[in-house]
Amino acid sequence: MSIKAIAAKLFAKKIVRKTQEWAQNPVATQEAVFKKLIKEAQSTQFGKDHYFEQIQSYADFVQNVPIRDYEGLKSYVDRVVNGEENVLWKGKPLYFAKTSGTTSGAKYIPLTKESMPTHIQASRNAILHYIHETGNADFVDGKMIFLQGSPILTEKNGIKLGRLSGIAAHFVPGYLQKNRMPSWETNCIEDWETKVNAIVEETVKEDMRVISGIPSWVQMYFEKLQQKGQKPVGELFKNFNLFIYGGVNFEPYRAKFENLIGRKVDSIELFPASEGFFAYQDSQKEKGMLLLLNSGIFYEFIKSEDFFTENPKRYTIGEVELGVNYVLIISTNAGLWGYNIGDTVQFTSLKPYRVIVSGRIKHYISAFGEHVIGKEVESALQEAIQGTNIRINEFTVAPQITPKEGLPYHEWFIEFENEPKDEVAFAEAIDQAMRKQNIYYDDLIVGNVLRKVVITKVAKNGFQDYMKSIGKLGGQNKIPRLSNDRKIAAFFENKN
Repeated sequence: MSIKAIAAKLFAKKIVRKTQEWAQNPVATQEAVFKKLIKEAQSTQFGKDHYFEQIQSYADFVQNVPIRDYEGLKSYVDRVVNGEENVLWKGKPLYFAKTSGTTSGAKYIPLTKESMPTHIQASRNAILHYIHETGNADFVDGKMIFLQGSPILTEKNGIKLGRLSGIAAHFVPGYLQKNRMPSWETNCIEDWETKVNAIVEETVKEDMRVISGIPSWVQMYFEKLQQKGQKPVGELFKNFNLFIYGGVNFEPYRAKFENLIGRKVDSIELFPASEGFFAYQDSQKEKGMLLLLNSGIFYEFIKSEDFFTENPKRYTIGEVELGVNYVLIISTNAGLWGYNIGDTVQFTSLKPYRVIVSGRIKHYISAFGEHVIGKEVESALQEAIQGTNIRINEFTVAPQITPKEGLPYHEWFIEFENEPKDEVAFAEAIDQAMRKQNIYYDDLIVGNVLRKVVITKVAKNGFQDYMKSIGKLGGQNKIPRLSNDRKIAAFFENKN
């Protein structure tokens, strides 16, 4: 074992011990974060407008600060973007992470000198927890690749601007610089397909040991590697044993990945966003990701079933329950207050607090009151392919409210790698799994309001073509697992 690997193990032990200190005192940890946030922001414009100097308790905060999404906070963000200081947080942000918005066009998410380090530390600590638990540290001596957005930054009123993953590229620790790939020049390529081809050329003969990125885009990288090397990825990279991912559930991709790699590899799940780094997988043995309660983020939770009602109850960490679908609300040291990031989570453990991402509050199907969420369609698909040779590249689900004949239905658009021998039986398996998970969906089937799942096959690379058509190929962009309209469905219908 190298000196570098030994040092990594010692450092991992220290970080795990520190993590356990706050994880074992979750309520007190969050109370301390809350008090610090309110105190630090009292003199900001937002703090003055919402009477932070009068806030003595969480109940006061709920009274003074409503739940908002980006559009609700936009008037404040615009002032920050225009160069004004002390608006949402003291001073000016270090960066803006630019993301695509919904009704507001581009979104500018502030990253401050207090918040930016938490993104870097969380990524590091996820790997250190893996080292501590497994004892595997040899990968630190090989090459690592992080498939991410371009690190080229622009400037807006003195504040640097770019994609979060591109900004993070400027914070890679010195001890990883020699190990890290691709090269800076390749990482700066904007066109995703050109970039992946260049990455393949740079890495195909390297000793790659850690690969990280959103599964759909890493899959594209693996496919091109396999074409180039004419071998499974696991033979090209004999020491590759750790895949790090975030953004989407890996389970629908797992069978395809194992086929491309030629063997199983360990994986670490992360829960990062421009608004904050919320959780990471701290154990290979436990389900869920450790919620980061000591990272300058105060969390609130609203039951998703109540979210669209007037004045839904807001819960703190000490009040949550296992298995309930919650909308995640954050207040942060980047100046986001009572902010709905759009993700829903469920707790898998309360000692310590671990979560899974169950979907997006805006990504659901409830055309008939069924309120199907992302976790349910992913789990149903996983159950249906279990024990079969079926492999899937991508999928999405949309309601068909006005079919040409028969009852309405949920239409599953699936790009197969290996198709089912019996498509009818496969659709039936998905439908049965959905009915077990969602009683409202089951009631609609039983009551003859809906007919069973209908599968529509998508041509090879069809989802890549869709993402390219909307200018979101590669990077941190993800295919919505489901939607309550047929905007994505219309693209595939027009292809047929």
